[in-house]
Amino acid sequence: MALIKKTALILFAVLISVQIFPAQTNWTVNRANGRGDLVAVYFTSADKGWVAGDDGYLAWTDDGGRNWTKQDIGTTESINEIYFRNDDNGYLVAGKKMFITRDGGRNWRETQIYRTGEFGKNSPEFLSIRFADKKRGIVIGSVLNSQGRVVDSLVMRTEDGGETWRRVIVPSKKELYHLDFVGSSRCWIVGDEGLVLFSSNGGASFGAQKSGVTMDLYNVDFRDENEGYIVGSKGTILRTEDGGATWETVKTSFPMTFMRVDFADDKNGVIVGYDGTILRSTNKGRTWTRQSSATKEHLYGLFFAKKYGWAVGANGVIIQNQR
Repeated sequence: MALIKKTALILFAVLISVQIFPAQTNWTVNRANGRGDLVAVYFTSADKGWVAGDDGYLAWTDDGGRNWTKQDIGTTESINEIYFRNDDNGYLVAGKKMFITRDGGRNWRETQIYRTGEFGKNSPEFLSIRFADKKRGIVIGSVLNSQGRVVDSLVMRTEDGGETWRRVIVPSKKELYHLDFVGSSRCWIVGDEGLVLFSSNGGASFGAQKSGVTMDLYNVDFRDENEGYIVGSKGTILRTEDGGATWETVKTSFPMTFMRVDFADDKNGVIVGYDGTILRSTNKGRTWTRQSSATKEHLYGLFFAKKYGWAVGANGVIIQNQR
């Protein structure tokens, strides 16, 4: 009798593991969307989302990715990021341009974010945008010379929902790649050569934090004002539990470049990067395991929620995760 009970318990445990764990690691190719690279993905619900990338390419779905519709917004600049602060109000940055929607992405209009001649013979390139609240937002990137080389960092700030912007001078000349807000005051920016910038006043001013690395840092994600994560080149993964006062390097056996990190909740996070790499953590980023991604293309963009996830990358690849 004891043997029967033990066997039943083992069988139950196996069934539970089959039901739960494959669902959590099931990344499948949704669609290869052409030859250009896709670098940005954002969903406002399980059904409605956008992907974007090279040459102004933008497409949307309202049926969970079963169908994608291309949308022309009047630019050939590569779209670097899409961000929605709620269902209706969204922003995307494409080279030196920014576009705003107030109707959930049905219509996009270009907004003038800087004055003509503000950068002299140089030009801006915007790479990332985030909002702290309805009014306050920040866009970042770099200033490029006529040869396309980075000559300065670029941070611009709005206090009227993105209608007008002013430049914020930061203690850096390096290219800035990504930013994240926690609440209305605390903001982090990451960039070239291990650069981490931090603001405690909503982006009115920034100071540098010591990351402890010299690798390029491409993405930052904070769960709250204390717990945060950064990824970058050559397998760089950083985590903090004190708001970036100290950054810990997480050691793994994966040396490839990581482009995005996103936590769906306090424990569960995903990293995507080169060669179709997807890493998963279930313990607040302390350890990471590799998952099958169904592609070998470089993955540049990630959106990861509790019940679904999306990643996009080179040659138009789109992959999705449903749990």
